[in-house]
Amino acid sequence: MAQNKTTENDGSVTAFLNTVADEAKRKDSFDLIKLFEEASAFKAKMWGTAIIGFGSYHYKYESGREGDAPLAGFSPRKDAFALYFSAQFKDKERLLADFGKYKTGKACIYVKKLSDINVDILKKMILNSMQEIKSNYP
Repeated sequence: MAQNKTTENDGSVTAFLNTVADEAKRKDSFDLIKLFEEASAFKAKMWGTAIIGFGSYHYKYESGREGDAPLAGFSPRKDAFALYFSAQFKDKERLLADFGKYKTGKACIYVKKLSDINVDILKKMILNSMQEIKSNYP
């Protein structure tokens, strides 16, 4: 079975963020770290080369595939921040209704900049997503 490419590592979060060319995105990234650390109670860690994760859990699918993943995280991509959450979590639709400007993927929520969203809602989303993951992968 193939090895997971996105694993927790000892890479420097600060060094990675200092490579973000856009100054506003770099500042938002450091602000997001504070917000995620406060909400999750976990310190920021690098996962792979471009994901900043908070906490971790071990998953095992029926297919036999297993590995570790961050409980919550984000990546400052060129076009938008990818926020990583559980695909479903408590009050997701209600929280997204008051979240601000965003787009969604399967389990990601994409935001252009921090000023586009309600950070108090983001904190609730982090907590609810982490609770969902912990209940599915105790």
